[in-house]
Amino acid sequence: MKRRPFLQTLCGAGLASAFASAQTASEKAPAKKLGWALVGLGSLSTHQIAPALLKTRNAKLTGLVSGSPDKTEKWSKQYSIDAAHIYSYERFDEIIKDPAIDVVYIVLPNSMHKEYVIRAAKAGKHVFCEKPMANDAEECREMIAACKEAGKLLGIGYRCQFVPHHVEAVRLAKEKVFGQVKHIQANFGFQSGDPKQWRLRKALAGGGAMMDVGVYALQSCRMLMGEEPTEVSAIETKTDPVKFAEVDETVNWQMKFPSGRMAQCCTTYLFNGYNDFTAVCERGKFSLGPAYSYSGLKGTCSGGKNYLDMPDVDHFQLEMEAFSQAILDGKEFHPSGEEGLRDMLVVDAIYRSIQSGKLEKVAPV
Repeated sequence: MKRRPFLQTLCGAGLASAFASAQTASEKAPAKKLGWALVGLGSLSTHQIAPALLKTRNAKLTGLVSGSPDKTEKWSKQYSIDAAHIYSYERFDEIIKDPAIDVVYIVLPNSMHKEYVIRAAKAGKHVFCEKPMANDAEECREMIAACKEAGKLLGIGYRCQFVPHHVEAVRLAKEKVFGQVKHIQANFGFQSGDPKQWRLRKALAGGGAMMDVGVYALQSCRMLMGEEPTEVSAIETKTDPVKFAEVDETVNWQMKFPSGRMAQCCTTYLFNGYNDFTAVCERGKFSLGPAYSYSGLKGTCSGGKNYLDMPDVDHFQLEMEAFSQAILDGKEFHPSGEEGLRDMLVVDAIYRSIQSGKLEKVAPV
């Protein structure tokens, strides 16, 4: 399906405006490009975010923040970043004096998100933060409040909300193309490697598979149901209590929604092969699998027409263009900090259920 006709079919979708604004940003030559600084130069920044910034029409990489002089030296040469716009974590607050930086993108371990979002806001910068937004809902509230007080936008890196496959899936659900969605099965996991990685340290990651990739499955269910879960029931299992001594290895959970509909989900660090969702409807079903990879997403639909057969896009390019365009236009941005808070309220309830062994209610926003 060509891009313009495809966009026209999205009018009823909840995420259509975000996707359309990202596309508009990529098609128009903006009056200016906003300067982005990356805080944390790990694998995601190296292989996904920085290359995507080179493709954006309204944003550019203008600053670096890292605790590694070797990394910043390499990046400085590769992306032509002047030393005046390179900061250590200790000197981070000095970006308040740097007019070349409009947006700060937090790409740090989860436990560091709150600190650097708040510091960036106090430095007068708009903030884009990787998911999960924080370690718990209370931290999310503090981050939202700091950005509102500073009068700056806070966006959360839910890249799938800008991907055509997911946008179209939400349309199928909202417009009841196959009737009302009755049940959702969503899963995402992979086999975790290095036992010394930061993702297995609770002090840095806040949790394990649930925090890392479980939120993708959670997001799918919330978006496709079109309502917020009210109750959850969860169990955790561990086959390697040494490697996963501090964080969850595998979590299975159920969510009940106000309509009475249910979703079943699983996330794991134990094995590969879980990367999908299936929405069962009154008159058929639709699914994505892979659903959450950076490329190669594949969809299936009941009947003869596959609405989810679409080309790959750069997820990071689309979300950064949309955030930049919202700033340039002086408009609100979605997914905002409130969206990250909604996810974390559910995650908090899931962890409470694991501990209590009981059904737990999801706290209100």
